[in-house]
Amino acid sequence: MHFKLLIALVEDDKTDAVLDAARQAGATGCTVLNQARGEGLEQAKTFLGLSLETQRDMVLFLVEEHLSRRILETIAEMGEFDSKPGTGIAFQIDVEDAVGVTHQIRKLTEVVEEEL
Repeated sequence: MHFKLLIALVEDDKTDAVLDAARQAGATGCTVLNQARGEGLEQAKTFLGLSLETQRDMVLFLVEEHLSRRILETIAEMGEFDSKPGTGIAFQIDVEDAVGVTHQIRKLTEVVEEEL
């Protein structure tokens, strides 16, 4: 079984909704790193030296490769990445190998066989 690592940088008030949507799309778990900071095309606005940007979370999903695109699109839709500028991004990276996922592989095997 092959995996992809999905990385999503999400506004912190949308993290729970993104996690729920990703799980419904086939993700079996995630890791959330709080208080990430980023900058896009526009520099962050400040007021008296204090940042006015919203806080972000970095969410990591290790997902089965056949489910990855659907999960990625679900994350983007729930996070409103394409409809509102500056709301976040998500991308996927190939994973060469993974350990500690034996119990997930058993469950994912059934899901992937149904998909194919």
